[in-house]
Amino acid sequence: MRALRREDKGAVAHLILCRPDEYNTIIPTLRDELSAMIDAIDADDRIKCILLRAEGRAFCAGFGLDWSTADQAVEAKSRAWDSMHDLQGIGAYAAAFSKLHTCLKPTIAAVHGWCVAGGTDLALNCDIILCGDSASFGYPPSRVWGIPEQPWLWVARIGLQAARRYLLTGDQINAKEAARLGLVFECVDDDLLLQRAESLAQRIAILPLNQLRMLKLVLNDVAHRAYDPQTSRLLGCLFDGVARHTEEGIDFVNRASQVGWREVIRERDRPFADYGESLDSGS
Repeated sequence: MRALRREDKGAVAHLILCRPDEYNTIIPTLRDELSAMIDAIDADDRIKCILLRAEGRAFCAGFGLDWSTADQAVEAKSRAWDSMHDLQGIGAYAAAFSKLHTCLKPTIAAVHGWCVAGGTDLALNCDIILCGDSASFGYPPSRVWGIPEQPWLWVARIGLQAARRYLLTGDQINAKEAARLGLVFECVDDDLLLQRAESLAQRIAILPLNQLRMLKLVLNDVAHRAYDPQTSRLLGCLFDGVARHTEEGIDFVNRASQVGWREVIRERDRPFADYGESLDSGS
């Protein structure tokens, strides 16, 4: 099953999340396809910019808990917890997503609908984020069973205090608030999102490729010196694994095996009245 499709339009490569019925949740196939496609694009001198977007009602609703909770339940019965095994597994996803940041071509994310949990690991690695009015961001796994794989991305986007406010609660961030905080560069009508993102990507692609590569390198250098992404990614991935093996994390997985992952997420979010439990969520 394909999770990502590439479409080139002139000097812009569109990477399109293409599992709309599953809200483009993250599966191993997406990790592998994203990594391979970015490597190929980075080596392709015809392409100057990458636009990451999605089909369906959501950009990305995070990791597919149907397979990931089931995998952890099986692992828990078959072997002792190995933090290095977790780090290797989680780190493979973080490394793939990080290529949106480290590749030598500008990356733009066009976000609509849900962009939560692991979906933020994808979007926040892009150089520029545009969103539609329907976009909704957040990291609800911080309430139980997860830590952002790269916490520095939150601090770099919205500052330390705001990152604390939203990661210490897991609260939902609507599109307009995301723009106010600086989590995204711009919020536009959903109907205009693709047009606006394509226009920006094509405008960037007017520059010579060597200029774009040099500009990305010098700007990334500033971010790397300020935020130490490598250490942030290591700690984020390590503690993401630890969070899955706390007493509460194990209880979460056991509960999911009893009532299903959709219901266990609803139970997690019910005290906060947001995401799937909000009155205006339509679900």
